[in-house]
Amino acid sequence: MNRLGLFLIYPSNVYVSHSNICLQNAQNPDILSADMMRRVVRQSKFRHVFGQAVRNDQCYDDIRVSRVTWDSSFCAVNPKFVAIIIEASGGGAFLVLPLQKTGRIDKAYPTVCGHTGPVLDIEWCPHNDHVIASSSEDCTVMVWQIPENGLESPLSEPVVVLEGHSKRVGIVSWHPTARNVLLSAGCDNQIIIWNVGTGEAMINLEDMHPDVIFSVSWSRNGSLLCTACKDKKVRVIDPRKKKIVAEKDKAHEGARPMRAIFLADGNIFTTGFSRMSERQLALWKTDSMDEPICVQEMDTSNGVLLPFYDPDTNIVYLCGKGDSSIRYFEITDEAPFVHYLNTFSTKEPQRGMGYMPKRGLDVNKCEIARFYKLHERKCEPIIMTVPRKSDLFQDDLYPDTAGPDPSLEAEEWFAGKNGGPILISLKDGYVSTKNRDLKVVKTNVLESKPATKVENVPTVQKHASPQSSVVSLEEVLREFKSLRDRVILQDRRIARLEEQVAKVAM
Repeated sequence: MNRLGLFLIYPSNVYVSHSNICLQNAQNPDILSADMMRRVVRQSKFRHVFGQAVRNDQCYDDIRVSRVTWDSSFCAVNPKFVAIIIEASGGGAFLVLPLQKTGRIDKAYPTVCGHTGPVLDIEWCPHNDHVIASSSEDCTVMVWQIPENGLESPLSEPVVVLEGHSKRVGIVSWHPTARNVLLSAGCDNQIIIWNVGTGEAMINLEDMHPDVIFSVSWSRNGSLLCTACKDKKVRVIDPRKKKIVAEKDKAHEGARPMRAIFLADGNIFTTGFSRMSERQLALWKTDSMDEPICVQEMDTSNGVLLPFYDPDTNIVYLCGKGDSSIRYFEITDEAPFVHYLNTFSTKEPQRGMGYMPKRGLDVNKCEIARFYKLHERKCEPIIMTVPRKSDLFQDDLYPDTAGPDPSLEAEEWFAGKNGGPILISLKDGYVSTKNRDLKVVKTNVLESKPATKVENVPTVQKHASPQSSVVSLEEVLREFKSLRDRVILQDRRIARLEEQVAKVAM
């Protein structure tokens, strides 16, 4: 409070310390000097980032977004497609739309519909824009190949079905740098890491979490995992050694779900709830998790905060399920370490959110992030922009970013090798991805594996030439079991559909 009895209020992106505020002079002690205010206001090129929703004709309308009670984002985006989990009778399904297919979506538009239970999570492969993984209440993970121009008919046959969980599977996450390495986490409290190219469960982390796993995040080079669990612990895990490297008990003391993600420098960013049910965010050092670097209270809403992180700019975007806003923060080495930038608000609450990879943005418009906000019946793109007067490429906004090429094969990673992401420049924009994608699809091990590996993939084996390998009794039995399980799943689905037809007919 100043001498006139008034409170001095500073913007929330201003860090004020007693040591760096001085009085202009003795005669007028209530006015801060202009020079000092410049020093108090933290310099950042992202201070003026603003969000803007696109026009109605650029939205995706008449979509029945899933109502399942699960705290995932329900939406996945890449530079070619947007995928949205939808309501489906007799099983689970999700839409895959080319980005340019905006406007009203016909109810008869084909879906990806192979699951027999509701779909809980989806994620695009970072190394192939036509490959997407999905997990479901039917205890399976499925990997799908999307045609070049999108779906023309319903897709019910996945490339591979990954079976190993005994309860519903709520999380899928691709390895950031190794080809065809996929993680899944289920309500059986297990984490399984798969080699998708062979359909094998290579690593099973089954004794580390005593309760439901809320989130899993890979480190920048994919050597470590960070998990948040219902037991209120945040764990850092070396999956190949099956060892917990570090853990923090009661990272957030509230009972509601937490989220934890790795940052580019190896620190961990978490969101959760306090004992008084206030939403919190916190920053932790991996090698010393006894005390957080910082903790900030936010508000008393009860929606789970979903963090989306840009490692190039070190900005974290927080989207609360049920909120109508996106808040964004810049993380630096200077106190208070997590700096509030701004909030984008609309009237409608969000049911879920998709986040576009950096290579899918329009660099000519200084776009630094794009979200796909799910309403009850609509998907609305939201563009985050840094205002700049120049039309030239802004090097400071677009450092080299992770490209679509993997730095490791699955076998190399499982053997213990690490590799950081292969970076690409966005100076000329990420244009003409068609040739790259066709090349990746043709050489991808999802479609063409050496003969010794094809034997292990029942769904791919049927396409192999008879001369490729000698078929053993064990392999025949394995394929028979897989096909039998598939038939049983389809029979159950047919029975459900028949019941629904009978009810409608009555």
